[in-house]
Amino acid sequence: MYILIVEDEARLAQAIAEMFHQQKDRVEIALDGKEALDYLRTYEFDLIVLDWMLPGCSGLDVLRRLRASGRQTPVLMLSAKGEIEDKVDGLDAGADDYMSKPFSTRELLARAKALTRRKGEVVLDHLRFGDLALDLGQQNLSCDGRSVHLGHKEFEIMRRLMMEAGRTFSKEDLITWVWGSESEAMDNNVEVFVSFLRKKLAYLGTTVKICTIRKLGYRLEDSHD
Repeated sequence: MYILIVEDEARLAQAIAEMFHQQKDRVEIALDGKEALDYLRTYEFDLIVLDWMLPGCSGLDVLRRLRASGRQTPVLMLSAKGEIEDKVDGLDAGADDYMSKPFSTRELLARAKALTRRKGEVVLDHLRFGDLALDLGQQNLSCDGRSVHLGHKEFEIMRRLMMEAGRTFSKEDLITWVWGSESEAMDNNVEVFVSFLRKKLAYLGTTVKICTIRKLGYRLEDSHD
């Protein structure tokens, strides 16, 4: 999963991030509401762990803007506020769950898993574009009876391209999505895995192509259109 933790207490944010890292999840940390909104304008997350009390722009404001944009990303809200009215405000604004501080990290992890499972029940287990299908569970790419397995980084790149087919992604976007914002991965790392993917697309005989958009990046196009 790709998770955004929005928490102004840096030590707590790092502790939560480490818990998810141990589950092999990729994590970004925002220390205030403005930074959180910057992340949300740029990337799609599978889960947001959102503190209520943030400097500048509150967690409640971040949540309301997220929902106003039409995004239904699961949100687990954290707060030192424990009153029933506060919980109701958070849930009314669009939070999917609410935990009061202090909390058990094991419980937080359990609730996070429950939220993402719940999301999985209402979304397809495949992404489709043109004659191409990506199995999100098996990490297989298929077309007209042929199928190939994708390595982890190949899968993450293709998943991103197919989630917003037609959008152009810069190499920097893909590095952040696949390797993480703190990674030392370079443009040529992206180029290598795009090359692998193009070979697999050619093997499948699909009409879908990964096109290079000069000076901008990559996007999926269907030559059958």
